[in-house]
Amino acid sequence: MANEFSKEIVLKNLGKRIKEIRIAKGYTSYEYFAYEHNISRAQFGRYERGEDLRFSTLAKIIQAFNMSLEEFFSEGFD
Repeated sequence: MANEFSKEIVLKNLGKRIKEIRIAKGYTSYEYFAYEHNISRAQFGRYERGEDLRFSTLAKIIQAFNMSLEEFFSEGFD
């Protein structure tokens, strides 16, 4: 059970970080960001809410943010 709880926390933090960066990049609408970067709008909304996503999808999102993995994970994860 502890592992599931930890996974849940990590996914929530991941979603929060994705949302914070999207807004910082000037996208008030997650749907517009997703559309502009050829990412499913419905799925992107789920990612921001902390639902599970594949690493390849996360890498695509980080690339759309024009960031490195190190930059992305530099905040919001302890």
